[in-house]
Amino acid sequence: MKVHVITISDRAAAGVYEDRSGPEIESVLREAIPASRITRTIVPDETDAIRDAILAAAGRAHAEAGPHSGTAFWGTASGPGSKPAVAEDAADFILTTGGTGISPRDISPEVTAALIERRLPGISEALRAASLRETPSAMLSRGEAGMIGQSIIVNFPGSVRACRLCTTTLIPVMQHALAMREGKGH
Repeated sequence: MKVHVITISDRAAAGVYEDRSGPEIESVLREAIPASRITRTIVPDETDAIRDAILAAAGRAHAEAGPHSGTAFWGTASGPGSKPAVAEDAADFILTTGGTGISPRDISPEVTAALIERRLPGISEALRAASLRETPSAMLSRGEAGMIGQSIIVNFPGSVRACRLCTTTLIPVMQHALAMREGKGH
């Protein structure tokens, strides 16, 4: 399983402080899924930087994105049982951390939503529900989840504690999601 973690933080991108959320996600994943291949990127809270990092992780660098776009890149499905091609460099999962709250610079959900081709609202709902059991401020989290081509993208909050909880919550469905993506049964 290929996972790309994108930390979205002005201060971490500028080197003002060390990113701790991205490494936390990586640590939890490596413990639960040792064979996973994990890469990480840090970008500022800027629309273009976030979009470019997500598209690169989805194997769509410099491609236009949005609903039903990129079909030439991803291939087209034709005939029963066929599925879109998966770009070799595309991550199976793109996990972002940061920018999901309500401060003026929190734009991760808007950028992600503009790129998603198929929403997966159950993931976002489950992450908020799990987080709400820990803190009432989880009600303010606006993270999105969905698919860009064959990559599954999920927005996590930026705190280390939230990243641990969200990763732990997501892990039980990750392998199943990849099987379903490939058209395999339940």
